[in-house]
Formats: sequence, structure tokens, C-alpha cells
Amino acid sequence: MTSSTKPLTGLKVVELGSLIAGPFAARILAEFGAEVIKIESPDGGDPLRKWRKLYQGTSLWWFVQSRNKKSVTVNLKHPAGREIVEKLVADADVVVENFRPGVLEKLGLGWNTLSALNPGLVMLRLSGFGQSGPLAQQPGFGAIGESMGGLRYVTGFPDRPPVKTGISIGDSIAALWGVIGVLMALRHKDRSGQGQVVDVALYEAVFAMMESLVPEFDVFGFIRERTGNIMPGITPSSTHTTRDGKHVAIGGNGDAIFKRLMLAIDRDDLAHDAQLADNAGRDSRREELYAAISAWTAAHDESEVLHVLAAAEVPASRVYSVADIFADPQYLARQMLETATLPDGKTFKIPGIVPKLSETPGGTDWLGPALGAHTSETLRRLGYTDVVITALKDAGTI
Repeated sequence: MTSSTKPLTGLKVVELGSLIAGPFAARILAEFGAEVIKIESPDGGDPLRKWRKLYQGTSLWWFVQSRNKKSVTVNLKHPAGREIVEKLVADADVVVENFRPGVLEKLGLGWNTLSALNPGLVMLRLSGFGQSGPLAQQPGFGAIGESMGGLRYVTGFPDRPPVKTGISIGDSIAALWGVIGVLMALRHKDRSGQGQVVDVALYEAVFAMMESLVPEFDVFGFIRERTGNIMPGITPSSTHTTRDGKHVAIGGNGDAIFKRLMLAIDRDDLAHDAQLADNAGRDSRREELYAAISAWTAAHDESEVLHVLAAAEVPASRVYSVADIFADPQYLARQMLETATLPDGKTFKIPGIVPKLSETPGGTDWLGPALGAHTSETLRRLGYTDVVITALKDAGTI
């Protein structure tokens, strides 16, 4: 799929973010055809370039997080650097930023300044606590958003402290809300010509995912607690251990599915028990049901468990490691593992594109670029001569 046939082709985005939330949002826009110009400090660029596992000095995460983006180095503390950003924004559709609220304003690049240059501008602002409220000026990373948003409190087992998920889920959820907001704001711009701010707070992004947490507390005074791998009120749905020490997630909480599950594990008595015909009845006896399922899985190896449940059309899956993902035919059939090439010619796998669009799918055009790889070409497009570009480099502006 060429860039010209992607759905966001022609959309111009200036990314002022770093690390996770802002860059992930911009990455999604870039994957679907937007021209994303990522502004980085000449002094090392986005810290994500050095996070986690490095290959020849560069993070493998970087290559994915910044695919299809153009890296332009600009020192935002220099007046000439701010002038470059202003020129880029004047011709942009979207700005993505995840500085602490007030930072861009201090630099002279806040919403009032940029929207005056470009009244149709959509500005996505991702921060820990949003652009207003008593905590707005406080620093807030994904871990804080997950904690304040309610996710950490309900994650883990009841006899242990709360735990985090294995990824920066708060940042990623906020980025997704950010992209949704940008697309809605662009729809409004199409109708009115007017831009606006999309204000996403990490804690609110997480909070918005918390299902029935609010009404259950307000109506019943119920506080959802940590329940491990089960969710009281939805039974049976849990993770069970097999004879060979593997872990299988089994979802048998639909009425018809539950009956098929019980028949598959040779518990005809439970399959035909009238009290267990609906979810409320099953939930009242959840400990009994989970004990029955666990006893059956403990007597069989993972392969047999999965085979029997697949034949019975009961939702089930091994709990995948990345090694399982690499070997799985479903991932391969859906092109969820792409092959890309590192700068030294080594091939490696990167995640495929989500979502799948039937007519205008996204794609990987290039990997995260070297720091400042697109600075000169971008400045030339803005009218800067090679002599001026050289002078800006010598002055530490770019």
C-alpha cells in the first residue's frame, strides 16, 4: 500500500512529544498516511531512542514507535528554533504535544499563539492531569494515570498489593483517546474550518475504561476489589493451569457456552443443573465451578485442553508469550508480524498495523529515522537556504 492511497494522506502533523503517549498517537496517524514531522532536541532527541533493548546504540522500540515519521532537530529555546516550529505549524493540520501544561506557553508556543497563526489547527494535548484543575501543573506519567484512574487498584490478587500490567498501558490508552479526539476534531474542522484543542488527561483516559465502577459505587456503595484472574459477576471466566504447567484462559460465561464447557469436561451434572442456566446462578456458585474446571485442566496437558475446548466451541487460549506469538498461524495470516530491515541490513520483525482497513490500509513505509535525518529537507521546503541551514546548525539551533 503506497502512502498516496492511505486514508490520512495529505494530513500534516507536527509532533512535539517525547517518550510514549504523544509519540504513540502520532505514530498511528503516520501509519495511516499522515506526514508527521517529529521535532526533537539536537541534544540527543527523544529519550525513547535509548530505552529498553538497544541495537547498535538505538532502541528497537524507537524503530517501531517512530515509523513513517520525519525527524527534524530544533532547539525550542532558541528564537530561530521557535520560528521554524511556527512556520511548520502555520501549514499543519494537527499538533501533538505531551509536555507538562504550561511548558509550551513559556516557550511562546502555546495554543493561543499557534491557533492565531493557524485558526484551523487541531492541537492534541496529552498530560497527566489535563490542562485545567488543581493538579494540572503536576508531573504525571502513565503509572500515575493508571493509579489515579482506578486501574491499579483492581489489578492483582486480593491478598497482595496492586500490580501494574507488563506495558505502559496508561500512556497507550491515552494515545488512543487522543487519536479518536483528533479525528473528531478534524471532522468538525471539515464542516466549520475551525480548529480546537483535544485535551486528554492520562488519568481520565484510564478512568473512562473502568466499566461499571462508578454506578456500582454510587448506587450500592460497592467498591470493586482485586480478584485475581476472575471477575465476580461474570462466571466462569478465568485462567487455569494444565498438567504440564501451562496456563489457559477459558471463557465459559455465556449460557450456551457454559453448557458446552461442562459437557466437554465430563460434568454433565453441572451442564444440566437448572440453577446454573444463567449467569446469576453460576456466579453464586463460582467457587464450585472454578474448582471443577481447574480439576479437569490439571488432569490434562495444554494441547489436549485446547483441542477439547476448540471442538466444543468454547473460547479458550493459552496465555501467550512473545514466542507463542511468533509461532501462531493467526498472527501470520493477519500480517501482524512484519519483516523490516535495520540500518545495517539485518532483518527483524515488527508489529503489524492495527486496525485493518479493507480499502485504505495503513502500512510501514520506513522505520524510526536517525536523529535529524529530515531536518535539511524540511527547512529547504520552508524556504531556508543551505547557507542559513548551515548557520543554524553551527549556532546549535537545529
